[in-house]
Amino acid sequence: MNTKLKYKIFISTLFKWGFWAAIIGAIIGSTTAFLLTTNDFLGNEIREKNSWLIFFLPLGGIVLGYIYMNFGKSNGNDIAKGNNLVIEGVHGISKVLRRMGPFVYLGTFITVLFGGSTGREGAAIQMGGSVAETVNQYFKVNILDTKILLMSGISAGFGSAFGTPITGAIFGMEMVAIGKLKYEALLSCLVASFVGHYVTEKVWGVGHENFIIQSVPELSILSFSKVIILAIIFSLVSVTYCQLRHGIQTVSEKYFKKNHIKRAFFGGCVIVILTLIVGSTDYNGRGLDMLEESFKEAIPPFAFFAKLIFTAVTMGSGFVGGEAIPLFFIGATLGNALSPYFDMPMSFLAALGMIAVFCGGANTPLAVFLLSVEMFNGKGVEYFFVACIVSYIFSGHHGLWPSQTVFAPKSRLYNTVNGESIGTIEKKKKH
Repeated sequence: MNTKLKYKIFISTLFKWGFWAAIIGAIIGSTTAFLLTTNDFLGNEIREKNSWLIFFLPLGGIVLGYIYMNFGKSNGNDIAKGNNLVIEGVHGISKVLRRMGPFVYLGTFITVLFGGSTGREGAAIQMGGSVAETVNQYFKVNILDTKILLMSGISAGFGSAFGTPITGAIFGMEMVAIGKLKYEALLSCLVASFVGHYVTEKVWGVGHENFIIQSVPELSILSFSKVIILAIIFSLVSVTYCQLRHGIQTVSEKYFKKNHIKRAFFGGCVIVILTLIVGSTDYNGRGLDMLEESFKEAIPPFAFFAKLIFTAVTMGSGFVGGEAIPLFFIGATLGNALSPYFDMPMSFLAALGMIAVFCGGANTPLAVFLLSVEMFNGKGVEYFFVACIVSYIFSGHHGLWPSQTVFAPKSRLYNTVNGESIGTIEKKKKH
């Protein structure tokens, strides 16, 4: 093959990737705008003004379980796997179903309306995978390009959901595998994320939350030492959440024989009981109000633990949505509670906890560091970089998504085989 032909193929391939990614980004930007607007309406305008809706969460679980059990499976592929199915699609293990996006949106609306503790990035990412698969089938994309476009869908979903296009671009490449960045997808992920973000904010005028750090500690050995200790604490909290969430899922699937209707109904009942025990709806839904308050004023010291339990039960019993916002809540409120003990600014520790807890669960240190840069306008970048690395290492081979593949262990102390999934590693530990 001569040089001229090589360049021609190279340029045409880049053009195709960019074109397909732009289509994915435009669609995901629009669907994410719809997701954010609808969630705000259901969560803020309806549920918060009608606290009695929490008593209908078990019935919402029945509806959700029925939909997923009867319409969510095809040829061994199950949309109930959520983000794990998208990751498996990138690895060529499973096939992402096109119906996944609409169903996860409906499930998220049900969960938010009736008070399940959930977020939004899961719905956006799964819609991204669904749209990418639709583009793949429509244009008859080959298997290698299919994987790249699925990562583009992830990027578009995350970038548009949080208004962080640079983070979204890297997140799509970093999420699917631990210890390896899929650089071949860089162009597609970048285009999809930026187009998705632009369409969400500029075309549809849907904004995102602002979290402001009032002050950052001066750079010093003492401050870095405190940040390292805090990052270890945040990483362990992240592991606690992941283990509890997956443990509830495993036990409920075993006890109810993988009957999604019974699992979600039971989980909904537990959330209702927990809400009555706590005597507050602060830990239902997304919890954005308390999340924002944690940057400004002291909040209940055990708020992080309550949200951890509420979210683990909600997601572990079969409700859907996302886990980024709940992890932001857990980290920020824990940072808020630890602020007096570490003698550091409250807003800074809320931000640090928010980033470090999510990093430990997502296993995407580079993307989450960039998230801190975009969310907090570059304040305290040195501290956030250290916190992300420490949280990533100390969280071990645990995480939100068992289908994540370990291509390079986080440390030589971890005895893993390259290519194993987190789920496989977890099973080996139990045996």
